[in-house]
Amino acid sequence: MARILLVEDDLCIRRSLQSDLLLDLHSVDVAEDGEQGWALLQQFRYDLTILDVMLPLMDGLELCRRLRARQLDTPVLLLTSLGDTADKVRGLDAGADDYLAKPFALIELRARIRALTRRQRGECMVLRWNQLEIEPVSKRVRAAGQEICLTAREYQILELFLRYPGHVLSSSQILERVWGWEAPGPGSVKTHLRSLRQKLRSAGVDNLIDTLYGQGYRLKDPAR
Repeated sequence: MARILLVEDDLCIRRSLQSDLLLDLHSVDVAEDGEQGWALLQQFRYDLTILDVMLPLMDGLELCRRLRARQLDTPVLLLTSLGDTADKVRGLDAGADDYLAKPFALIELRARIRALTRRQRGECMVLRWNQLEIEPVSKRVRAAGQEICLTAREYQILELFLRYPGHVLSSSQILERVWGWEAPGPGSVKTHLRSLRQKLRSAGVDNLIDTLYGQGYRLKDPAR
């Protein structure tokens, strides 16, 4: 699972790609123009940015140049309907790591995502919080040294928290990032969190996820 920023102004393409990426157990933030994408890139760290070239407010090439000028090292995969050699060269010269011309096959996009994220973080990356650790590549979860089995949704929610440490995530944010635009009601978040907490508790890790009534949820600070 990778934390991906998708910047695409076409609503149908954005929703379709977000759904596909979520099915592959990635965590996905979306932006519909270059300015929104730039704001997110300054606020969060991503394993990969998937970036359309033809964007309103700030095009993809300018966004890529600005990202590299700030020495932000997130890999960038450019998507565009412009597919000749000169366009590819301009994209790569702007700081992109890879280039995919529309229309493209989903299997090819997945292969490029695997290659770029593997290059960025290595196969042995482990996310840790207190007595909890997860391996995004293998999807293995250990709590207090004990390996536990989670459903796909439970895993996605847990990794989402570890990728946003200290952040309060509302039910709507969890639904958007885990289920996408076809998300069920907020009751699904409560149901999955209840099951996730029970499994963590059975492994000896209790009170890991705090509920902030009226706001959302966050990982409990080990110091508290």
